[in-house]
Amino acid sequence: MKRMIWLTGLALALGMTPMMGMAEEASADDLTTNREETDMVLIKTSMGDIKVKLAADKAPVTVANFLAYVDAGFYNGTIFHRVIAGFMIQGGGFDANMRQKPTRAPIKNEAANGLANRRGTIAMARTAVVDSATSQFFINTVDNAFLNFKAPNPQGFGYCVFGEVVEGMEVVEQIQQARTGTKAGMGDVPLQAVEIVSVVRVE
Repeated sequence: MKRMIWLTGLALALGMTPMMGMAEEASADDLTTNREETDMVLIKTSMGDIKVKLAADKAPVTVANFLAYVDAGFYNGTIFHRVIAGFMIQGGGFDANMRQKPTRAPIKNEAANGLANRRGTIAMARTAVVDSATSQFFINTVDNAFLNFKAPNPQGFGYCVFGEVVEGMEVVEQIQQARTGTKAGMGDVPLQAVEIVSVVRVE
């Protein structure tokens, strides 16, 4: 029972603060860009670089949404605002002053794509609403099977994996060891900000 409560708490930690006046759910057509497609991005952080291979074949809407934020420079200057050792590191929504950035419309949850929340994968954070992911993402630092798709309902839908770290997992490990506390009413915030300097497409 204690383990179930603990795991539930960790899942809730992946929730996002909803933005007021959110637009309707984005479609795949809404997310098309004129940029040449790539399956790699480089997340440059204040603690080092993390290279991620995206799985557009398994999560096309999610990857298109993520790349739309990348191309707009949205992630530049944001932080990893929630870090839990032995679980995940989460970022992509707040600046160093814990101000939440306005986002694009939420997207369809593609968690039923067969990709598991295992160590080194990147997935979308969301609220309790299944199709509510916008900009925030997390990198799993351990295998988190309880976050995987299990059933097409709010309790079992899970969190959509859309890529995996191919270089820089040591940076992820270093980030997850950051000392954390409470800031702006949020827990598990690194006491020394871990900045996402930029996220760019790479070959």
